[in-house]
Amino acid sequence: MAAKKEKKIKITQTKSRIGYNVKQKLTLDALGLRRMNQSVVKTVTPQIEGMVKKIQHLISVEEV
Repeated sequence: MAAKKEKKIKITQTKSRIGYNVKQKLTLDALGLRRMNQSVVKTVTPQIEGMVKKIQHLISVEEV
């Protein structure tokens, strides 16, 4: 049986976290984004999709 290929997304922080809500800063930390223009690759799950939706104004997302 062939394993299902998991979708992955590349998340890049495009705006500074300064001046935004503490929960949004914690969401950036949870995704592994600590500084501007840093990128991380994550597997698409409902939890990751929810985090991305909450901070979509601070990041850019592309499929890998």
